[in-house]
Amino acid sequence: FDVTLPHVPCALLHIDANDPTGQPQSLHLNRKRRVTKQRISPDGTVIGRHNEHKKTNIDDLTRLAKTAGKLPDTVKAPHEMNNDQEEKNNSSEDSEDYCGSCYGAGSEDECCNTCDDVKRAYETKGWHLRNQKDIIQCQNEHSDKEEQGEGCRVIGNVALSTGGGNLHFTPGRDADKGIEDGDITSFMQFLFSSFETFNVSHTLNRVRFGTEYPGVVHQLDGITKTIEDQHGMYQYYFQVVPTLYKKLDGTVIQTNQYSVTEHLRHVDPGSNRGLPGVFFFYEVSALHVEIEETRRGWIKFCTSVCAIVGGVVTVMGMLDQFVYSAINTDGKNGLVS
Repeated sequence: FDVTLPHVPCALLHIDANDPTGQPQSLHLNRKRRVTKQRISPDGTVIGRHNEHKKTNIDDLTRLAKTAGKLPDTVKAPHEMNNDQEEKNNSSEDSEDYCGSCYGAGSEDECCNTCDDVKRAYETKGWHLRNQKDIIQCQNEHSDKEEQGEGCRVIGNVALSTGGGNLHFTPGRDADKGIEDGDITSFMQFLFSSFETFNVSHTLNRVRFGTEYPGVVHQLDGITKTIEDQHGMYQYYFQVVPTLYKKLDGTVIQTNQYSVTEHLRHVDPGSNRGLPGVFFFYEVSALHVEIEETRRGWIKFCTSVCAIVGGVVTVMGMLDQFVYSAINTDGKNGLVS
């Protein structure tokens, strides 16, 4: 997916997924699947780089090991980490192979390259992230005050449950920092922020549910929705149809098509009936579609050629007969006069 929200700062935008029961589900981020946020200026230009975190080095891990008492017991010191994990942590941030640590909250081979990824992994586990200052990915995060007036572009490739659910982009403030520091003022500000309004107007630059294949139609690409309701929850309902595409050379593409309907719903603050934002609800269809490329055989080709030639000969014969009849008629009329 590739979604732009020009009026919501990246610091306030959260990307999460839920299963049909409303429980958090993992985005299954790894070296190939990841989510990045790009800051957008009011004129639409990209500010800086995407907010993927810089590489984790051994010194930082040592410092984290000393403060492990503030983190879950599953956080390992450098000497306890296997070679695979060390290779992940030493990868460059510019490398596609970079894989940040989830500090014990992620599944096997799951990567947490941003602060949001770490928070999401902890939420999926049902754990509380006690001190974000000890999380390397969160140390270079910008505050919402620094990004005031900006927008955010979210680009991602995730894997969700085939049992259905939703992926959503919701603006909101995080009270964890204030609670950690005992800052009552911050906590009160969080409570008041429940009544804060957001403009969730958005542009869907790209939405996919699988690999591209010839002839596929993406009806949502480039669509812009202007939402005037400051407490609006814009919902897309996707019916995902598993599709098997077979090429002439024998290549098989396992992918998906989708149909979609849209709905805007007003959410009253504090009603516990949803959040303002952009929601992608999806359901996998029980029906499957199989598309196969075919080529006409020689018999069909020869039959088509004969039909074309026969048609041309017939038309030319009719035209010749018409011209001949016209000439003869004119000649007879001349003799009579």
